[in-house]
Amino acid sequence: MTTTSFNLGWTVRPKVSPYAQLQNPQGAGVPVTLPHDATITRERSADEPQGGRSAYFPGGVYEYTKVFDVPAEYRGKRVSVEFEGVYRDAMVFVNGAFAAQRPSGYSTFVVELDPYLRYGEANTIRVDARAHDDSRWYTGAGIYRDTALIVTDLVHIAPAGLRVSTPDIEPARAVVEVAAEIRNDSGGTRTVVVATDITDATGAIVARGSSPVTVRAGGSAVARQRLYVTRPSLWSVETPTLYRATTRVTSGGTEDDAEPLDVRETTFGVRTLQLDPEHGLRINGERVKLRGACVHHDNGILGAATIARAEERRIEILKRAGFNAIRSSHNALSPAMLDACDRLGMLVMDETFDMWTEGKSTFDYALAFPEWWERDVEALVAKDHNHPSVVFYSIGNEILETGDPLGSEWGRRLAEKVRSLDHTRFVTNGINGFVSVLRDVVQMMEAHGSDQGGAAEGGVNGLMSSAADFMNQVSASPLVTSKTEESFSVLDVAGLNYGDARYVVDKDLFPDRVIVGSETFPPQIARYWRLVEDNAHVLGDFTWAGWDYLGEVGIGRVQYTDEPPAFEAPFPWITAWVGDIDISGHRRTISYYRETVFGLRHEPYIAVLRPEHFGRPTSQGMWAWSDTLSSWTFDVPDETMTQVEVYSDADEVEILVNGVSAGRQPAGRDHAFLARFDVPYARGEITAIGYTGGREHSRSQVVSASERRRLDVVPDRTTIRADDTDLSFVTIEIRDEQGILATTENRPVTVTVEGAGVLQGYGSARPDNPERYDSDTHDTFDGRILAVVRPTGAGPITVTATSAGLEPVAVTVTSQECP
Repeated sequence: MTTTSFNLGWTVRPKVSPYAQLQNPQGAGVPVTLPHDATITRERSADEPQGGRSAYFPGGVYEYTKVFDVPAEYRGKRVSVEFEGVYRDAMVFVNGAFAAQRPSGYSTFVVELDPYLRYGEANTIRVDARAHDDSRWYTGAGIYRDTALIVTDLVHIAPAGLRVSTPDIEPARAVVEVAAEIRNDSGGTRTVVVATDITDATGAIVARGSSPVTVRAGGSAVARQRLYVTRPSLWSVETPTLYRATTRVTSGGTEDDAEPLDVRETTFGVRTLQLDPEHGLRINGERVKLRGACVHHDNGILGAATIARAEERRIEILKRAGFNAIRSSHNALSPAMLDACDRLGMLVMDETFDMWTEGKSTFDYALAFPEWWERDVEALVAKDHNHPSVVFYSIGNEILETGDPLGSEWGRRLAEKVRSLDHTRFVTNGINGFVSVLRDVVQMMEAHGSDQGGAAEGGVNGLMSSAADFMNQVSASPLVTSKTEESFSVLDVAGLNYGDARYVVDKDLFPDRVIVGSETFPPQIARYWRLVEDNAHVLGDFTWAGWDYLGEVGIGRVQYTDEPPAFEAPFPWITAWVGDIDISGHRRTISYYRETVFGLRHEPYIAVLRPEHFGRPTSQGMWAWSDTLSSWTFDVPDETMTQVEVYSDADEVEILVNGVSAGRQPAGRDHAFLARFDVPYARGEITAIGYTGGREHSRSQVVSASERRRLDVVPDRTTIRADDTDLSFVTIEIRDEQGILATTENRPVTVTVEGAGVLQGYGSARPDNPERYDSDTHDTFDGRILAVVRPTGAGPITVTATSAGLEPVAVTVTSQECP
């Protein structure tokens, strides 16, 4: 078998009907390298019908085309293309003939090309993709995940047909069960030999086995091998050790004359999972509390394109910020992100759907769910099966059917389907009790003439934002208890979205129920985490969200009462502005607060309110953190009042402004790890000192930037791979001569890229950004901007940043051929 990237050589253009082509020829498409998002380069408009949900981007239909050669020697082989994700309603044509369809935008699917190919000449593949009012967030559109060309013998391992599990683990040895599905697409019965080697992290073979398998013509058979690894190294968040299984299929005969037919490799981990309400979740016998982040699938300024390095970088940053688990929201994760979670040690809750039969948008997946759900669940489990990072399968998110007996039947079908494919993980569902009884609540509100002040404009999210306490009370009510009991009963773990009021209640009502906070309001983490720590049956917390994302614009912004209230922010807002990490990968102040609450940070963290907002009355939504940044550099006169927040696990915190005390305030666990001070701004330095038991615990300091400014350009790595999976993330900042970030600098910076690379995306984390991410000039935000460079081959790549009045700065990144 050969598997090669199919990402190069594509073109894309807007899709029009053949009749429209006659009247207005579109011409050739624009050359692109996959993964690619066709939406991110479109013009945004305040008049877009989908509004802020889609970040004011338009919908559209796009046509991707590729011409590729098929050698004559491929005749008699099985030739396929694997698509890891096409958004959405993909239609695939080969040499003009329809070959495949996939309604879901998040499922991996394989298209067999053989019936349509012309051997020994050029062939054409066309993929149509579309996005139109079919989601509650920015989805992008197009072939936004990787593709691969797969060529095998007619006797071969089925796609996703190599599955590894570790059913029995002891310190002395681990059982590794390898199941390979062998397909025989030839015209006769074949007997083949299936052999597997297990190698450790050093490449040494630690187990091997083989067996003959006879497969009838047109049939399939599973070759199952039980291998033994002595003294196994266990996979965990702290030590993510991976093994590799390499399975070869050869024709019968002696070792010398056996013909190789197929080979497949997969990594896996050896680890045990246990679950009960007394100990919670245990991995390898050790109790683990989930410090979780919900994440959407977009990559910020890259749009929806899931280029492997962008996925890996997100996991690196989330883990450094203190998270040990992610929840995909609300769709299946990319294989690239799962690979990164395996390597880096990040636990995963992989989610199937945002809706079942009840739609949440006009043209969403609910229209396809009854016919396609089973195939999409199969695709999810096939993708996830060998990844040790995957601990939970989530069968949905805030599904309206979960409060209805016949609706919960769908949940049972989904859960049992997952278990039939993989019984080694736990099944959950992100159930929002308020949503489950939404129709009942609406009827009660209508009966009592209740008016939620226009919150219905934002749908369920709008109600949640305006009445979060009411929603939590409803979630813990007897109505929700009875209406959702069956839906929870089909699960291994009860996922509760915004339902923390049930954590303690359910301990008495349902003593065997194990709970996870599958989605929670970020500012309340101190309260949630105390519940997690104090209750063994509560596994952890997944904040909404770990990483800011495109669409649902402004749901996490601080709203001021002197402005018109609205759930979504007006144009040109582009991001939700909710998340510990902004879209450029920079940690926001709430990230350091959460790290303190988790017990992972002991040095006080200083966050300062932008002085221009001091004293303004706020109507802070439940997803909003304070409008603060860690800076003592502001364009305001000295003595301007502002508020300083200090996040600390110390008993007390003292603030010094230029060495003068501004007082002490209690902090620590009993005060939500937060102390606030109203102080006059004065350029210089501000110091926070933590005291425990009357003695200094630790201190930190923030210093004002001087007036002399310079460009600072830093790539995340100076050497990258010369292939379509890698990127260089180049951070450009305005700093003073001492290296202090000048957060007041919001100025245009131009970037040029020369050599073996191109500028893939360029932009800041500004949430109300009117600028495009495909331009070479962009304004900084709080003194910072990000350029993403993609290699086009091997060689040096020079990235130069220029801005009026500052010295240009150039850095070189080397792109190297993979060994």
